[in-house]
Amino acid sequence: MAHTHTRPAATARRGAAGANPRLRARRRRRLLAVAFVLPALLLLGALVVYPVVFSVGRSLFDADGDRFVGAANYAEIFRDPATLTALRNSTVWVVVAPLLLTGIGLVLAVLTEKVRWATAFKLVLFLPMAVSFLAAGIIFRLAYEQDPDRGVLNAVVTGVHGALEEPAPYPTARARTGQGVSGPVGGPYTTDRAHGAGEGALLGLVGVAPGALPADAREASAAPAPGPGEVGGTVWLDFAPGGAGEQGRVDPGEKGLPGVRVEAVAGGSAVATAVTGPDGSFRFPDLTEGSYTLRLPAANFAAPYQGVDWLGPALVTPAIIGAYLWVWTGFAMVLIGAGLAAIPRDALEAARMDGASEGQIFRKITVPLLAPVLTVVFVTLVINVMKVFDLVWIIAPGPVQEEAGVLATRMWLVSFGGGNDQGLGSALSVLLLLLVIPAMVVNVRRFRRSRG
Repeated sequence: MAHTHTRPAATARRGAAGANPRLRARRRRRLLAVAFVLPALLLLGALVVYPVVFSVGRSLFDADGDRFVGAANYAEIFRDPATLTALRNSTVWVVVAPLLLTGIGLVLAVLTEKVRWATAFKLVLFLPMAVSFLAAGIIFRLAYEQDPDRGVLNAVVTGVHGALEEPAPYPTARARTGQGVSGPVGGPYTTDRAHGAGEGALLGLVGVAPGALPADAREASAAPAPGPGEVGGTVWLDFAPGGAGEQGRVDPGEKGLPGVRVEAVAGGSAVATAVTGPDGSFRFPDLTEGSYTLRLPAANFAAPYQGVDWLGPALVTPAIIGAYLWVWTGFAMVLIGAGLAAIPRDALEAARMDGASEGQIFRKITVPLLAPVLTVVFVTLVINVMKVFDLVWIIAPGPVQEEAGVLATRMWLVSFGGGNDQGLGSALSVLLLLLVIPAMVVNVRRFRRSRG
């Protein structure tokens, strides 16, 4: 009996001895995993979890952080006009930028498969991703400058406009006061009295630099003499070299102003039009008998076309979105191109053999097969545009900063940019987090499904 009981006891001892090393090894592996993960967890807690928890708590207190106000800061978000503007602009960003980028990236990814130098093409389009938002903002701030001599976009626009429409010949000219011609600055300028047939009129202007005169300008006609039944006169620069001469009279050396449009006015409306010649003279040969007031239309003195006000209140947000598209188009194209490369070619070839056009293949095969990739790109861009700050802050000038503001810039301004209301700023940060979380959840779920 003793021998019978000894064998099970020995077996149990050997089993316990064998189990303990396995248990110890498993524990060591767990401790080692915790040791590797712990620094990352500590950083995550210090840099993400704690700030989020602190912001949520801070959003429930007033600007000084002394008095508990509950949800008052969140209610203030929807009462403050500047914050509502930022919320509206953020909505525009979320709706417009990801859709445009995904669409442009899809088109470019498809086109790059049909060009010979596809790799070089992709590299050029992806290069802006290597540029920081600070540098991109400075580049586009200069490109959007109103002055055509500095802003490249307005240089192009004004160049095209000048090719299609002649600029005003004398934008700086004005009538000399007290010499029979008067009108508001910039025109129109009108003679103070009417002129009859056979009578010449002198219309002196000043404010034109000698170097700005046309090359064909000649010495002004000193004594315009209309023929019988005609009304005429001279438009000239009433300024002699050296400042000599008499005002209101054509002096030797004074130049005529060619290309000036002159109107004969009767009953408040223009009945005839003439253009001055190289010596500044003009004539109305076919007028009926009577007296006419002579008028120099404002079109002669219109300021030069300065292009588009890209950074004005109306266009500043689309202009900044354009800069964002320039930076991120390469990202969308590369990701979609990677998905495009994974599409089975036999499906595309079979569709071509069945007679499908390239447009049909694109709509009914390529896009449906790329739907998961397009969704990932779109959601990633939604998350990104919700946090956009750099481009808005750098590109938008100070006077229109509020019109261009988004939630991130508004949060900064309220908290640190002069508002010093960190309670409201924390509420804005929490709102921004709540808006981003759904897109993050969608992205994570789709990533898990793609791995499964």
